[in-house]
Amino acid sequence: MGEQPIFTTRAHVFQIDPSTKKNWMPASKQAVTVSYFYDSTRNSYRIISVDGAKVIINSTITPNMTFTKTSQKFGQWADSRANTVFGLGFSSEQQLTKFAEKFQEVKEAAKLARDKSQEKIETSSNHSQASSVNGTDDEKASHGPADTRLKSENEKLKLALTQSASNVKKWEIELQTLRESNARLTAALQESAASVDQWKKQFSICRDENDRLRNKIEELEEQCNEINKEKERNSQLKRRLEALELELKEKERELKDLRKQGEIIPQLMSECDFVTEKLEASERQNQNLEDKVRSLRTDIEDSKHRQRHLKLEIKNFLEVLDGKIDDLHDFRRGLSKLGTEN
Repeated sequence: MGEQPIFTTRAHVFQIDPSTKKNWMPASKQAVTVSYFYDSTRNSYRIISVDGAKVIINSTITPNMTFTKTSQKFGQWADSRANTVFGLGFSSEQQLTKFAEKFQEVKEAAKLARDKSQEKIETSSNHSQASSVNGTDDEKASHGPADTRLKSENEKLKLALTQSASNVKKWEIELQTLRESNARLTAALQESAASVDQWKKQFSICRDENDRLRNKIEELEEQCNEINKEKERNSQLKRRLEALELELKEKERELKDLRKQGEIIPQLMSECDFVTEKLEASERQNQNLEDKVRSLRTDIEDSKHRQRHLKLEIKNFLEVLDGKIDDLHDFRRGLSKLGTEN
């Protein structure tokens, strides 16, 4: 299957300055893709990052590597084969934590792969030694036709031992190279630790400055809040002033109307005096009329009294008249009777 990506993230890539071993040099202008690759054929792990057509990270992970977090968003590891130190700057602490956890996981897997490879080599060496011992016993026991077979096996063992010796020399050379690289990396890490201390001091200074600026920002925000409140009060006063101006204009218009009315007040006063005189004359006439009415009412009462008296007199007269008429009728009937008798 070849190499397959098993973890991918994005980060800003840095490399240690080879001349000073202290300062970081950016390997990418912007955040690029950084991936873990697993080679199933070689049973190995690599960290690879490509910026355009340029490979900026190609680091094979070994059990001796260590990923170190130097800040909340920055981490680094040393690669002895590439003879450099890589640094990654992430956009968040969570991304850094995930990358570090994956580094530890891959490191453990690489260690297991190395241990399995050593076990295979030791098993092969033990098997070769056992075959050599068994061959000697068979030679002592048989002393016959097995000599040819023993010689061929001895030749194979000699060849395996020769190859093992050459492999041991290669491993010794690689071990020496790794020791030298580790010494260089140790010096680089010590210088990096010194630079980390310096960065910590600078970070402490920046943090203090940040706290001071934060306090200053809080003070400015409070001042801004006071200014906003003052603006709100000014706007309220402005609206109140506009309302008072409108009310003042209305009052001025009313005052103008009153002044115009004041110009006709003398005429109105004269008319009022004239009307008052007329009213007084009317009141006098009314008083006279009331007196006449009271006199007429008195006359009417007297007239009614006289009428009642006249009615009584007329009634009495009518009664007397009725009596007289009755007497006259009686007298007429008497006369008629006398005339008839004569």
